[in-house]
Amino acid sequence: MGVEIIFKIAAVGLITAIVSQVLQHAGKNEIATLTTLAGLIVVLYMVMDMVGSLFESMKMIFTMY
Repeated sequence: MGVEIIFKIAAVGLITAIVSQVLQHAGKNEIATLTTLAGLIVVLYMVMDMVGSLFESMKMIFTMY
């Protein structure tokens, strides 16, 4: 779970940036902004899932003692 999550976040960011730039050059600035926002939401969901699993692990560790 170490490096692959960084690569996933980077891939989402790269794809979002490319799609956003293409839409901006096509004159669709509003859709480009929504695309960037959707990419941000996807990354935040990924990070929140990791934080949730971290808290579950901490809860399991501290209930053992």
